[in-house]
Amino acid sequence: MLRITLQILGLLAVLLGATIVTLKIKHQDGDGPSILFPGGALVSGELHEGPEPDWGFTDDVYVIELQLENPPTSRRIFVMESDGRLFVPSGYMRSFLGRLWKDWAFEADAGRSLAVARIDGVRYERRLVRVTDPEIVDGVAVKMAEKYAGGAQPDTVAQIERSIADGDTWIFELAPRDA
Repeated sequence: MLRITLQILGLLAVLLGATIVTLKIKHQDGDGPSILFPGGALVSGELHEGPEPDWGFTDDVYVIELQLENPPTSRRIFVMESDGRLFVPSGYMRSFLGRLWKDWAFEADAGRSLAVARIDGVRYERRLVRVTDPEIVDGVAVKMAEKYAGGAQPDTVAQIERSIADGDTWIFELAPRDA
């Protein structure tokens, strides 16, 4: 009886693994990511041209789609506006999981920083710039706490600032490409 149970569990594990691999492969060339898997290049949606928008509208946007140009893979990611500028975080950067899961941040930090962000169906060509300036980080940490941590209590903001200062969380500005 134990042998049959183990065989059934093994078969279920193989089926689950095959399903996950199939879904990942299916989405890798798609127009944007799925909820669980990265996607391909962001091709649909109007391409923004003209002056910088007022990024304040992103206070009502929980996640955006972000794609590096090289490699052209996209993911869903948190977004914060602070002082009229747009930022995205990348957590777990000093962990094994972060090294596997957050390859886009390492790519951007290494200089492959051209990106496209799709927000509410509009694509914005951007350049990812890692931010470590404490004055900028303070504003971003407050927005991050307000939006994703249930409020900007001083200890929550301090914890986010500490995570950024320690290198556990990286913050990138989605800067204009021509800046």
